[in-house]
Amino acid sequence: MTEQTPAIDGRKFRNVLGQFCTGITVITTLDPDGNPAGFACQSFAALSLDPPLVLFCPTKGSRSWAAIEANGRFCVNVLAEEQQPVCARFGSREPDKFAGVEWAATDLGVPALAASLATIDCTVDSVVDGGDHYIVIGRVHALTESSETTNGRPLLFYRGQYTGIEPDKTTPAPWRADLDHFLTTTSLDTWL
Repeated sequence: MTEQTPAIDGRKFRNVLGQFCTGITVITTLDPDGNPAGFACQSFAALSLDPPLVLFCPTKGSRSWAAIEANGRFCVNVLAEEQQPVCARFGSREPDKFAGVEWAATDLGVPALAASLATIDCTVDSVVDGGDHYIVIGRVHALTESSETTNGRPLLFYRGQYTGIEPDKTTPAPWRADLDHFLTTTSLDTWL
């Protein structure tokens, strides 16, 4: 017997899930003609330490996802707080999202955006159906942190709008070692 899922109002779904603060990335690649392509993405996460895997979730109709799928390589650009205009550009339907955006090719040959907090160079490992999105698992080949940002704070999205870390909240909490241990130690009873 199959269990019927109750109807969920789309607006309520967005509002409730908007209570979860997310970082913002731009996922980039080169299309089959060698032109840079990319999109703003909130649905990004670390997945595995061994092997090093990440995931992101593009909509099924995304032209940028089609370019990533064809190329098989992509770069995750973790946006800095001051990159809000970059996020808005890559979240739009602008035909040339890279116009006026500084970037350089990674070792895998895909665009890494200048002034991002970090870049993660990946190849597509696998793709899983996720409703109206795909769940793309990427194998990490290289990682970099940037010193080009002004304040080193991430661009965040919360309750349907951009936000950031308060200036006095950039120092790690005193329990940081406990958190680091939790995030890097896996056992049968951890969720990570």
